[in-house]
Amino acid sequence: MGQRIGMAEVRRRALIGAALLEISDRGSLDVTVAQIASRAGVSSALAHHYFGCKEDLILATMRHLLAEFGESVVVLLRRAESPRARLSAIIAGSFGPEQFHRATISAWLTFYAKALSAPGAARLLRIYQRRLRSNLLNALRKLAPAAEAERLAEGLGALIDGVYLREALLGRPTMPATAVSVVEDYVDCHLGRVPA
Repeated sequence: MGQRIGMAEVRRRALIGAALLEISDRGSLDVTVAQIASRAGVSSALAHHYFGCKEDLILATMRHLLAEFGESVVVLLRRAESPRARLSAIIAGSFGPEQFHRATISAWLTFYAKALSAPGAARLLRIYQRRLRSNLLNALRKLAPAAEAERLAEGLGALIDGVYLREALLGRPTMPATAVSVVEDYVDCHLGRVPA
């Protein structure tokens, strides 16, 4: 029984990975379950068995990306020893290797567009945005007055999303260190203005 559960999880992950690659290659959600299944090396019937319809597979892919993001940030936050280090951990996690590569960046852009018309995708996007804002505020409130912390959290969230959007549209090789540097410069500039 345990071996079956393990194989099911392997197949689910393969389908999610294949969905990311198909979405990235096409630059849209105009993919079929058959295309995703073929890329994952399984039958369409098996893909439908695990996820039901394409919508469910797309939402599972979004949930997977959110879980990866959350896990990477938690690992980095555990090592952070100050509020400023916590802020840097969140920024580094936002541009970690499991998130900031071509296929994932394209998928995120596509998911943002989907959130305009699909309630399930919109809900997942709101969860991500609330989680990011909460993490940013947790660190910022120890570095700046409440109103400034709120303003900086909003700006940082917009900047992080904007860097993803820009990377997706420019189609150039992704440079996580450059992305982190842009956001860190923004933080340093604004925190430098905060009265001690």
